[in-house]
Amino acid sequence: MDIKKILWPTDFSSSAKKALDQVISMSGKYQAEVHVLYVIEDLAHHSDWYGAFEKDHIRKVSEYSMKIAEGKLNQICEKYLDGCPLYVRHVAMGDPAGEILKLIASEKMDLVVMATRGANGQFPFGSVTEKIVRNSVVPVVTVPVGDA
Repeated sequence: MDIKKILWPTDFSSSAKKALDQVISMSGKYQAEVHVLYVIEDLAHHSDWYGAFEKDHIRKVSEYSMKIAEGKLNQICEKYLDGCPLYVRHVAMGDPAGEILKLIASEKMDLVVMATRGANGQFPFGSVTEKIVRNSVVPVVTVPVGDA
């Protein structure tokens, strides 16, 4: 198996961080690029559940979320991924599983490494991870979280 691109989706949680050792190890072993992805929830798709959001408000919240996400990705890459041959940061907006699957296809990933659940996970295996395992066209390594 030739691994040149590894995708690590993160939600900045302690759960997601548990996959980082595996990402670093595999990146070093295969001299692979590490692509780090954070997905921002798209507020615009919500219906009027607590009143309508003004488009300008949604734009401002989205811009702020993007700025915060890019800052956190920079911190992660500088602090933890310095030993990786190459790391690429991605921020997307939308459904996390859908955006992960899109990035796998568009960047031609060879492998996905992710925690079995994210920040809001109540079960040992999260819904996003399950969707990726079931629908990915490349191998997915899942790292057990236990009690995060």
